Formats: sequence, C-alpha cells, structure tokens
Amino acid sequence: MRGEATVLHADLDAFYASVEQRDDPALRGRPVIVGGGVVVAASYEAKARGVRTPMGVQRARALCPDAIVVPPRMEVYSAASRAVFAIFHDTTPYVEGISIDEAFLEVGGLRRLAGSPEEIAVRLRERVRAEVGIPISVGVARTKFLAKVASAVSKPDGLLVVAPDREEAFLHPLPVERLWGVGAVTAEKLHRNGVYTVGQLAELESATAEQWLGKAAGAHLHALARLRDPRPVDTTKRHGSIGSQRALGSRSYTAGELGLIATQIVDGLAKRLRDRGSSCATVVLRLRYGDFAKATRSHTLAAPTDRTEVLLAVAQRLLAAAGPDIAARGVTLIGVSLAQLTRAGEVQLELPIDLNDGAGIDSAPDTALDTALDAVRDRFGAAAVTRAALIGRDPGVSAPRLPEHE
Repeated sequence: MRGEATVLHADLDAFYASVEQRDDPALRGRPVIVGGGVVVAASYEAKARGVRTPMGVQRARALCPDAIVVPPRMEVYSAASRAVFAIFHDTTPYVEGISIDEAFLEVGGLRRLAGSPEEIAVRLRERVRAEVGIPISVGVARTKFLAKVASAVSKPDGLLVVAPDREEAFLHPLPVERLWGVGAVTAEKLHRNGVYTVGQLAELESATAEQWLGKAAGAHLHALARLRDPRPVDTTKRHGSIGSQRALGSRSYTAGELGLIATQIVDGLAKRLRDRGSSCATVVLRLRYGDFAKATRSHTLAAPTDRTEVLLAVAQRLLAAAGPDIAARGVTLIGVSLAQLTRAGEVQLELPIDLNDGAGIDSAPDTALDTALDAVRDRFGAAAVTRAALIGRDPGVSAPRLPEHE
C-alpha cells in the first residue's frame, strides 16, 4: 500500500452528452438525451429529472418533456476519447484505461517534475477542458478503489483528494452502494442484515460478509470497506474478456428477431477475438428483462476456439434456453461476452455440442472462411459483407471501446 495519495481516477462527465453540448452551443445547460429507442446517455440536466440509462426514450420524455433527443455519433465520441487519452499519456507514462471515458493514472515520483498529485490533477482537468472542450472529474487517493469513489463523489466536473489520514472519515459514512462491485442484489442482501453504510460493513468479521455474499465477493468487499486495495495501476493490462450488448427498448421481440440481434453481436465479437489473436473458452449471455432484473447464462467449451459459427451456435443455444423467461417477462437488453481468453493457435476445437442437431450449421466451421471474411471487412469496412439474414437490418449502436493491446 502506498504511503501517499498518488493514484488519480479520471472520469469524463456524462461523456456522450457532454460532447453533444460541446458541439452545439444551443444544447448547453439544457437536458440532452443521446439515443434512439433507448437512452444511451443523458446530460446532468436530464439526470436531475430522473432520466437514466437504459430506459426507453418514451419514458424519458415523460419524465423530462423538454429534453432534446439527439442520435449517437460514435465516431465523434471515439475521437474525443483519443484526445483525452493523449493528455493522460502526456501527464504520466502509467495509465490504465478502464473504458473510453475513464482511466487510472499513477503520478507518484513526478513531484519534482510536475508538482504534487493534486497540482497534476488540477492541470489535467484544465487541459481536458481547454483542449477537448468537455468536463472531467478526478479523484486522488492512495488506492485505485478510493480514487474511483472520490471521482464519483466529486461529480460533476469536480476534484476530490482523499488524504491518507482522512480515508475512514471519507469512506465509512458512504452508502454500501458506493463500493466497487455492489449492485442492487448485493445491496439488498446487506440491507436485509442491517448494513447500509461502508462503515457498518467494515465493522463485521470477514467470515460474516462471506457467509452473506459468498466467499469471494464477501472477502473482496469487506477488504475494500477496511481500506485494503493493493492493486497497482497496470499499464500492461490485457482484457480477460470482450463483450458487446444491445439495448432493445420496451417493445416485444420475436425469438427470430432476438436470434438475429445475437448474431450481429457475435459476428462483431468473433472478429475482434481474431484481430487480437485470441481464442475463447466460455460464452456468456447477459439479459435484462422487462422488469429490469438481470440474468446471466454461460457455457464453457471443451477447448478454446475463435470460430464464428461455433461461438454463434453456443450463444443461440443459451438464448433459446432463456426463451421461456423472455416470453414471460420481456427483454430490454441482450449482451454477449467471450471469456477465458487464451492465445489462438492452441487446441482449436472439440465441442461438447453437436453442431448439426438443430443449430443450423451444416458442417464443422472453416477457418479459411473466417479469415477471408475478416480480410474483406478490414479492407472495405464492416458492412462490406454480411449474412443474408442481416441485410437491411439496423446494426444497432456500437459503443466505442479502448483499443486492444498487449
């Protein structure tokens, strides 16, 4: 654990909406919703009226009738992200990107060259505002976890430094929902046991938290509550999984429509997998139902693969298994993740499923076909070649992401 608060967590405020307000002065100070059928992002003016992602735009308009709805411009957001990350890397060589709009920065050892961590954070915020034109909040602390909490508390457009001797006074009065990894389900379990603040969780024995929340989750959250987080800023971190999702809005979908949406997602993920030279052992399907409850289903292959048709067959099976729940409850989001990634070129295929028993696959997938299609898409664009069933279909909004790296 560091003795000084040298970790910065920098997080762009309402990123997509802030870019829209930057580019159109008429939107500044007004409630802005970025989206189509669903809210992809909302400005703080809209959030103050109850607008949240990923609610349907119709519901958002009911909450905020004067909101201005604009379509997403993902290429513009990507460009803004690259400009911000250039400032991060100009500030320190130790940058760990978390998403396109947030990162950790380690600034220890820069005091003689650049001043104190707080002074570095002040200049970073000034540069992002002056050079990119959007607000950014920064938390400064000894650990990544505390820095992230500090940036969230400082929003919007703020800076908060948590000094080492003020860590407990800062963290313990906060609601347990502020802990990194506490969602609605975990919070409800803690609330049922009378735990509402981080300090109350810290007072428990670790074994009690593990009993309530499970061994791994309970131990991790209890450690965070007691200010234990030894993780360094990792500049070489390579994502252990990749994923993509589609927000669907509130209308009903047929099984065929959902299958085509899953196909679009898996097609893109499989190419990303091959582009980074990886194979995938586990396919994860994530759903959000009409009542906003979430569900996860997964299947692990006997051996890793990067073949599109294999991954698609597994995803479609998982989606079919969830069919009864979807029919009863509706669905507002579909996501697919490819996990347990390894380097490609190892054992490629020994499937624990029969590709010919209704999955719609005539034979074992051909690596050459995937390679040829990737080459065409790389040269002429992602839309240059597609499945016949997807011709004319809306590909949905593809959120920008950090570049894959070693």
